[in-house]
Amino acid sequence: MIEAVTRERLRALPKAELHVHLDGSIRPRTMIELAADHGVTLPAEEPDELARIMRADDSADLDEYLEKFATTLAVMQTAPQLERIAYELAIDHAAENVKWVEVRFSPWLNTQGGLSMDEVLDAVSAGLRRAEQEVDVRAGIIVCALRHLDPDISIELAELAVAHKDRGVIAVDLAAGEAGNPASLHADAFHIAAKHDLSRTVHAGEAFGPVSIRQALLDCDAHRIGHGTRLLEDPSLERYIRDHRVPLEICLTSNVQTRVAATFAEHPVRRYFDDGLCLTLCTDNRLVSGTTLTEEYWLAHEHLGFTWDELVRVARMGFDAAFLPWPDKVEMVERLFPGGRG
Repeated sequence: MIEAVTRERLRALPKAELHVHLDGSIRPRTMIELAADHGVTLPAEEPDELARIMRADDSADLDEYLEKFATTLAVMQTAPQLERIAYELAIDHAAENVKWVEVRFSPWLNTQGGLSMDEVLDAVSAGLRRAEQEVDVRAGIIVCALRHLDPDISIELAELAVAHKDRGVIAVDLAAGEAGNPASLHADAFHIAAKHDLSRTVHAGEAFGPVSIRQALLDCDAHRIGHGTRLLEDPSLERYIRDHRVPLEICLTSNVQTRVAATFAEHPVRRYFDDGLCLTLCTDNRLVSGTTLTEEYWLAHEHLGFTWDELVRVARMGFDAAFLPWPDKVEMVERLFPGGRG
């Protein structure tokens, strides 16, 4: 018997969120309150209207999508702001039965108010730990280097991540626009992470072709690929990714908004799943993409025909691909998926 897929069942399904940006996932009401407290002007003063304006459905490409972050970063420059935003993000995930969330951001962007990058990380970590004490969720931090910045800043961020390895940081990432900003320029930063046994993920194959994915693997020794949407353009590389079980962090709504996928129905995640690739569904940015993890699972069902059993498999792959210690991962999967079902 084919089991029905509903939003309610998907919300109750245990899930892992492996690709969500802190600075793209603030509650609209929180933005308004923080802006009022610090004299920041926003494009709207009512939560629903602000949410509508911040949603990037009309973006022409990835670069235009990323312009939204200038607004959110204006209210992310003090320790109390960062602690609250991180706390609320973990709480919001827990409300839809996300048991493990990897929160990524670049601390370099949160120093305009005088905080050091160490202080930025401490504040975000404090917010996540507070949420863990209140609800059934666990969280880790991924430190993002940015492709368009000087590679020396990436090295500084990698060293920062290593220093916080036992204080909440679980991995490093390379984000921002791919075109004209090859991963090879930031290879030294990722070698530092690798030398200190820190996990690596890289945004690749989104705004640029599969060569970007090759760079992520060869130059940055990536364990996972953020997006990987254009992988199908290189069948040999696609087979390599499949055979070596390199997970793809799939963000459906974001990919349609940035025009890397023309429609949900044309997104290649259906092909990747059918071909046996390791993948998981993610939100990318809850505010800027106007989505939740439950909604991303629903979109996969509604537009790409994913069945309940297939979505349970996707959810399990999310835990399998998580940057969690192996014993914790085994315990979590056995507890959340007894008998292999959700």
